[in-house]
Amino acid sequence: MSDFKYTTTIEVRFSDLDAYGHVNNAVFFTYLETARIKLFQERFGDFLDGQLTFLVTHAECDYRLPIVLNDSLQVTVSVDQVKRSSFGFSYLIHDGNKKTFAEAKTVMVCFDPKKGKPVAIPAPIKTVFLNQ
Repeated sequence: MSDFKYTTTIEVRFSDLDAYGHVNNAVFFTYLETARIKLFQERFGDFLDGQLTFLVTHAECDYRLPIVLNDSLQVTVSVDQVKRSSFGFSYLIHDGNKKTFAEAKTVMVCFDPKKGKPVAIPAPIKTVFLNQ
């Protein structure tokens, strides 16, 4: 397991809420996606030029507490595993203090759309994930 961690703030929008006044469960996956995109833009922007894509091949979420409109929200991303062409992310959706709203995981595959198949994770990304 890597020591890599990335945390970002997420704004809860009124449109995220369902009829019960809390964030709809499906929106939690949008929060994970937002954190991943921010991470890749900030740390690996050079790889977002369309030559490679990072596909979600598995996603799971354990819901702990409902999120309401005025909650402070952060998503912390950490790396579980790094293989040749795939890596696992763990997520903690929390308030930055003591509240944990959800714990989630995704498996990502490095994919070359021109070749139409998975390819090795670029060394600069692998190095960051394994050495931090």
